[in-house]
Amino acid sequence: MSLNDTVSAERVHIGFFGMRNAGKSSLVNAVTGQALSVVSDVKGTTTDPVKKAMELLPLGPVLITDTPGLDDEGELGEKRVQKAKQILAQTDIAVLVIDGRAGPSPEDEALLSLFKERKLPYVLAFNKADLLAERRELTPDALYVSAATGEGIHALKERLGSFAKGLQNPKRLVADLLSGGDMAVLVVPVDEAAPKGRLILPQQQVMRDLLDAHCSFAVCQDTELRETLASLAKPPKLVITDSQAFGRVSRDVPEEILLTSFSILFARYKGDLPLLVRGAAQLSHLREGDRVLISEGCTHHRQCGDIGTVKLPGWIEAYTGVKPVYTFTSGGEFPEDLSSFALVIHCGACMLNGKEMEARLRRAADAGVPVVNYGIAIAQMHGILERSLRPFPELLELLQT
Repeated sequence: MSLNDTVSAERVHIGFFGMRNAGKSSLVNAVTGQALSVVSDVKGTTTDPVKKAMELLPLGPVLITDTPGLDDEGELGEKRVQKAKQILAQTDIAVLVIDGRAGPSPEDEALLSLFKERKLPYVLAFNKADLLAERRELTPDALYVSAATGEGIHALKERLGSFAKGLQNPKRLVADLLSGGDMAVLVVPVDEAAPKGRLILPQQQVMRDLLDAHCSFAVCQDTELRETLASLAKPPKLVITDSQAFGRVSRDVPEEILLTSFSILFARYKGDLPLLVRGAAQLSHLREGDRVLISEGCTHHRQCGDIGTVKLPGWIEAYTGVKPVYTFTSGGEFPEDLSSFALVIHCGACMLNGKEMEARLRRAADAGVPVVNYGIAIAQMHGILERSLRPFPELLELLQT
């Protein structure tokens, strides 16, 4: 997959962290070979995370992020520090930039402990090596660099590339559910909420994974599904539908054909499918006035039939007979404290990388709050969750507990 067709969520995320004036921005500029970040001798020049997509072999397509200093001050500074910590939740490899003249600060040590706690691959980059009168011996996870002279930049890139093997994602979206030569039918409704003139990312990625597995597929809207199935010489191995059409599609697909949704496939690919399946049971226990968080990983203009803010609340109230209090978030917005919620309902996370989705699920688990994703919740409320999980037989026993 080339840089041009690799979405941000599928790239390796490399975050540069450290104190103000440690030289993070200069080092990012040196690694990327571009004047990406504004640099100066004034502390706190980087006020917001700055991102750059590039190719870094053998990692392949990566997303490099320059973050604000961890010691930023004042009310605005605290917000910048919080933004830097949010980037940490998305990070696959961390670079802790330390001013080689001053050595690690308490903030640096605290962040290093956090890297280790999260089992996050990291490199300690002792910057401004050209200004050092003498150098101490470094641990194997550290190296001297100079953004000013270029010393150690190649070594830093090599060190980052050495993490490639450990970051390979063994998960597949759908290819492991079929064999070469099998056929799938993809159900893609086109309504007022569909983007003009294009398919959404989950549909594109599923198609590509099917092609890579040497499988064929047919694509239709839910209103043409019966005719599409009847026109095929043999039944498809699997039907994959947009979750909002689950009810109608389940009635039109014969029981002997496996059925699931794009959202459920992404729940397995980006998240923790068993955890999300268990969370579906909480829908039956919602009470009047319970707080429910409905969160989407992307930002888009919400239409009148928006699935997150319109359709899901309608289905929840019809299914439960109660009216919860909803909170809606999108993009990078996700509450730090989830303890006041009775349930979190999350999208398939096609626009989030695995690390960020993992962090969100961990946050919910730490707060003791059940979490379910769109597709699983919709299948539960339409009475077809068991059927939608048949492609994953190891999970069916969870519905009995």
